[in-house]
Amino acid sequence: MLLPLLFISGCQKHTPNEQMALNLGDISKCSDYSGLPPDWPENNTAGKIQLPAGQIQLGSTQGYDDEKPFKQEPSSVKSFWIDATEVTNAQFAEFTQQTGYITDAEKQGGAAVFVQPTTPVEEMQWWTFKQGANWKQPWGTNSNRSPLPSEPARLITWNDAYAYAHWLGHDLPTELEWEYAAKGFQQLSDIGPTHQGHITANYWQGEFPYQNTQQDGFDDVAPVGCFKANPFGLYDMIGNVWEWTQTPYTGPRDHHMGDPSVYRQDLNYILQYTIKGGSYLCASNYCARYRAAARHPQELDLATSHVGFRTVKRN
Repeated sequence: MLLPLLFISGCQKHTPNEQMALNLGDISKCSDYSGLPPDWPENNTAGKIQLPAGQIQLGSTQGYDDEKPFKQEPSSVKSFWIDATEVTNAQFAEFTQQTGYITDAEKQGGAAVFVQPTTPVEEMQWWTFKQGANWKQPWGTNSNRSPLPSEPARLITWNDAYAYAHWLGHDLPTELEWEYAAKGFQQLSDIGPTHQGHITANYWQGEFPYQNTQQDGFDDVAPVGCFKANPFGLYDMIGNVWEWTQTPYTGPRDHHMGDPSVYRQDLNYILQYTIKGGSYLCASNYCARYRAAARHPQELDLATSHVGFRTVKRN
C-alpha cells in the first residue's frame, strides 16, 4: 500500500520509504505512523531490512544462567531480511481481514493482562485473566482504551505469529537470527535500554510492579519506532514487547538455537518457545531482561499483554 508523498519546507519530496523513516525513530512523530510499510504486503520485503552475513558470540556471561554462551567460538549467520519494526496492529488487521484468521485469545475467550497494583504484591499477582481481552482489545472489553494501528500487535500466541508469517511466505526468526539482529554490528556486547545515560527503549522505570515513573514517556506499550534504530536500522529490538522466535526453550543455550529446521517436523510436543528482548514490564528491580542476550520461555498458546513478534525472510 503506497503512502502519499510527504512535502516539507521548500517542497522537498520524500519517497514512501523515506516518509516511513521520518515518522520512526522520533518519539514526537511515531504515533503518526500508519503502521503499514509502503507497498506492504504486495512487496515481499516491504518494511524489512536486509542484514549482511556475519558472526556473533551468542549469549552473555553477565546475565542469567540460561544466557551463558554454549560455546566459545562465534556462530555464523547467513544474510536475511527482518522486519524493521514489530508487527503492528494495522498489519495484523490486514492479515485477519484477508484470511479470516481467529487468534487463540479470541478462541479462548480472553488472555493474561497486566494490571498495575498500587502497592507491593506477591510475585505474578499483577497478572489477571481478562474476559474478552485479545489483540483488538488488549485491556479487555470493559476498558475504554483503544490500541493504535502503529502499536505492536500483542496478546499474540506462537501459533498466531507463525500463521501471520506463513501468510506472507515468511518465518519467525531463530534465536540466533534474532540476537544477531538485536546486537547490530556490536556482536560482543549485550545491548541494553540506555546509552550514555539516555533512555533508548520502552521499559519500566521505578519500582516494579506498583510504581512507574514513565521517564520514557509511556505507561504501557509504545507505538513502534519511538526510539532510535539500532546500527542495523531496526527499531524496538529491546523493550516494548517480548518477541517470539521459532526456537524451542529447553533451558540453557544449546546448539539447536540457530537451526530453523530443528523440531519443524514434530511441533506437537513443544510446549514453550524462546522469547527475546524484554518488554515495557522489565525493570531494574525485576526481570532486567531488556537486553539483546536475554531470553525467556513462553507457553506457545498463552496470549499475554507484553508479547508480540516480527518476521524474517531468508535469502
